[in-house]
Amino acid sequence: MAEGYETQPALFIDGEWITGGARDSEPVLNPADRSVLAEVPHATDDDLDRALDAAERGFRQWRGVGPDERGRVLQRAAALIRERADRIARIVTLEQGKPLAEAKGEVLGSAGLIDFHAAEAGRVYGRVLMRPAGMRSMVLHQPVGPVAAFCAWNFPALNVVRKLAPAIAAGCSIILKPSEETPGSAVEIMRCFADAGVPGEVAQLVFGVPDTISRRLLASPITRKLSFTGSVPVGKHLMRLAADTVMKMTLELGGHAPVLVFDDCDLDKTLDLLVANKFRNAGQVCVSPTRFHVQQGVYEAFAKGFAERTRAVTVGNGAATGVQMGPMANPRRPEAVAAMVDDAAAKGARILAGGGRGEEGGFFFQPTVLADVPLDAKAMIDEPFGPVALIRPFTADEDAIAEANRLPYGLAAYCFTESGRRQNVLAEAVETGMLAINQARMTWPDSPFGGVKESGFGSEDGPEGIMAHMVTKAVHIA
Repeated sequence: MAEGYETQPALFIDGEWITGGARDSEPVLNPADRSVLAEVPHATDDDLDRALDAAERGFRQWRGVGPDERGRVLQRAAALIRERADRIARIVTLEQGKPLAEAKGEVLGSAGLIDFHAAEAGRVYGRVLMRPAGMRSMVLHQPVGPVAAFCAWNFPALNVVRKLAPAIAAGCSIILKPSEETPGSAVEIMRCFADAGVPGEVAQLVFGVPDTISRRLLASPITRKLSFTGSVPVGKHLMRLAADTVMKMTLELGGHAPVLVFDDCDLDKTLDLLVANKFRNAGQVCVSPTRFHVQQGVYEAFAKGFAERTRAVTVGNGAATGVQMGPMANPRRPEAVAAMVDDAAAKGARILAGGGRGEEGGFFFQPTVLADVPLDAKAMIDEPFGPVALIRPFTADEDAIAEANRLPYGLAAYCFTESGRRQNVLAEAVETGMLAINQARMTWPDSPFGGVKESGFGSEDGPEGIMAHMVTKAVHIA
C-alpha cells in the first residue's frame, strides 16, 4: 500500500474481513498524482450469497434488539469515528482528492448524523385509533428487512454513514456496496460500526463490478429495500431490477441545481458564499450550485465578482496546506467537464475564468466560470458535476422560476433576495426537494435530504431517514 494510506481494502461478510484468494481486484488511484494506493478485492457470487444469508439471519436477530440498545451501539460508532477522524480524513483525501479540511469536516459531520439516528431509534411512534368499546386498532411501524445499499464516491465517508446509520437504527440488516474508487473510507467507517458492537451478520460490505452485484442482490427475495445514491441512468436501471420483487426504494439521483440571484440581494455576501460552495469538492456535489440565473440589474457585477473570486481559488493536492480545491476524483470527470466547456464556448458562452485541465499528473480541472451560456449548451442540460459555474441573465421573476423548473431534475435550488414576499413565492413555486434562501447549506442531521422528479424519491437524514426503512402495519383487534 502507498505511504499514508493506512487501510487495507477488504470485504466484510458475516463478521469476517476478507481479501485475496482467487478474487478479481482493481487498483485504487490517488487522483492527485495517479499513483496506485492499493487493490480492492471483488466479491464472488459465493461471497454475495454468503452476505445475503448473513443479512437474513442478521435481520431476524437485530429486529429483536430494543431501540435503546441499537442507539447505544450507534453512539459508540460515532465516538469511534471522532477518535479516528484524522486518520479517516487522510484516507478520504488520498483516494477521493478533496482538501484535508473538507475531508475532516465530512468525517465529523458523519459522526453527528449517527448521533441523530441513535436518538431517533427510540422515537419511531405508531398510534392507536378510536374504535367502539371492546375493539382496538393500532398502526405499527416495523423494520422492512435486509437492505441493499449502493453509494457514490464523492462523499466516501458521509454516503456510507447515510446508508448504515438509519438502517441499523430502524432494526434492519444491510449489505453495503460503496464505490470501488474510494474503498478505504468505507472500510474504516465499517470498522467503527463493527468495533462499536454491530453484529457481523447485521452489516456487510462488498465491492466488485456494480452491475454484477446489483443484479444478484436485487434479484434475491431476501432483499426488501434498495437504497441508492448516484446517477439518474443507473438509478433507473436499479429501479427496473428492484421491480421484480416489488421492494421498497430510496433513490437520490443527483440534480442540476439552479441559483436565482435577484437584484435586491447583498451582492458581496452572496458572491462569497456561492463561490466557496460552487468549488467545494471540485463541484462534485449533487447539490452543488451550478445554473446561476442572475437578474439583469446585477448581472455584469455578479459575473465579474464571481470570476475574480474564482481566479483566487488555490488548486492542488488536497493533502497540501492551503489548498482550497483538489483534483477531480477519477479520470472520467475532467474529460466530461472539458467536453462541456468546449461545447458551451463553441455556442457562444464567454469564458471568464479557468476553462482548462489544470495541473499535470492528476485529474485536475481549473475552477471555471462561463457567462452568457445558451440554453442549448450541453452543460445547461446535463449536470456537469465539476468545477463549472454557468451564468445567464433574466429580467422578470417568472422567467427565473421557469428556468429553475425547466429541467427534469429537482434535488436542490438556491435563491438570493431580501424580499420576504418573493421568498414565500419561491418556496412554493420552485420544483425541488430542498431549497436554500440566502444561504447554501442543505445538509442537517434532523432535516430530510432528497429530491423530486428525476432526482429521485424518498429521503435520507431526519426522521424520514429511519421511516424510509420501515413498513406500516394496521392491526385491528376485537
